[in-house]
Amino acid sequence: MAAESYTEHSIRQTILRLLDYCEKSNWAGYDPYDALNSKVFQALPLLDFRLFRLGLTQLLKRSPINIRPPLLIPKTQNPKGIALFLMAFLKLKKLGLLPDEKLIPLMIDKLIELRSPQERITGRPRAGSSVSQLPSFPASQPSGSDPSYFCWGYSFPWQTRTILVPRWAPNLVCTSFVANALLDAYETHKDHRCLEMAISAAEYILNELYWKDDDCVCFAYPTPSSRARVHNANFLGAALLCRVAKLNGDRNFLEPALKVARYSAEKQNEDGAWYYGEHSTQHWVDNFHTGYNLCALHSICGYAETKEFEPHMSRGLKFYQNHLFTNKGVPKYFHNRTYPIDSHSVAQTVITLLTLQALDEGNAKLAQSVFGWAMSHMWDAKGYYYYQKLPCYTIKIPYMRWSQAWMLYASAILFSKTNIRNDKSYF
Repeated sequence: MAAESYTEHSIRQTILRLLDYCEKSNWAGYDPYDALNSKVFQALPLLDFRLFRLGLTQLLKRSPINIRPPLLIPKTQNPKGIALFLMAFLKLKKLGLLPDEKLIPLMIDKLIELRSPQERITGRPRAGSSVSQLPSFPASQPSGSDPSYFCWGYSFPWQTRTILVPRWAPNLVCTSFVANALLDAYETHKDHRCLEMAISAAEYILNELYWKDDDCVCFAYPTPSSRARVHNANFLGAALLCRVAKLNGDRNFLEPALKVARYSAEKQNEDGAWYYGEHSTQHWVDNFHTGYNLCALHSICGYAETKEFEPHMSRGLKFYQNHLFTNKGVPKYFHNRTYPIDSHSVAQTVITLLTLQALDEGNAKLAQSVFGWAMSHMWDAKGYYYYQKLPCYTIKIPYMRWSQAWMLYASAILFSKTNIRNDKSYF
């Protein structure tokens, strides 16, 4: 279907078809980074080697053919994906597009079930730990223990350049998204369980992840012992703490959050970009992490009632508009390289442009154009979005967290924040 032919009705139908696909999949699926969940390789000593873990992950991530079934990699429910579904459902309910309101409490219950177990919260994974040494927990209930904090991690182990992060080990990014979804639910339904869980998550970030030395103030990511200086993690954690401080009136969250945000804001490059992190191996600029930074700064300004970071947002948005799109308005993955064109980048582009719509009235039309392009090039007639488009081929694997959850959330925001419902000329 050509992008120009999209109307209010066709967008509604797309949202409903995607929702139906995800529900029939029980909100579970494969993930670009789930290679180490392979039961075949867990039974072999190969996963004890860091380079093999890295290589296997990259092989499955880049392969246009889904070889997970023969490797006995299970489909899982991912807490971050469930959080995105919850945020989408809350918006769709307001729009009258949610076919079953029971989906909202269902997602909340799933997030409670998928909280990280106690041993994952307090554990400190060692560099070089092997997958065979990591306890495994079923996706429906990680451990049955009673963690001291509500926090969340991914449904697979993942290998960084230096450490192996265990399955279900909580991390700041996943925890921030889940906590924000719970706060959305609290603000909509006044379910105090959701507020209490989000406050607990903020306490985890402040008490376990906040660190400083002579020249920086940061939140630890991806593990509590890490001292990498990762800007999107800093901004996301700071935004959550500012939101919790606004809701419960506890200003003990506010000052640490602003200190961390100031550190990362000051690391903005002259052209308006941020590197992913400060280590020399982290000096890249990509679409969706830049989007995280800008949206989080917008939240910090709103919840902390400050204009301190507005110049950083303005400069960052100009860089985003000028360097992270092709001349046809297609979202690039990196600022200096177009491919792969990624569904996660598409979704975050729509979210970022609409979140910062007040800074540039043209953002809404660009967001709608990006969505229209995705429908023409990354939507499958079976009711889901493809993973990535490359120059010579498309990876059509329907990843649940990375693609479907993000695109459903972006679609809900697009439908709620623009005048698509009243002006059918955009599509």
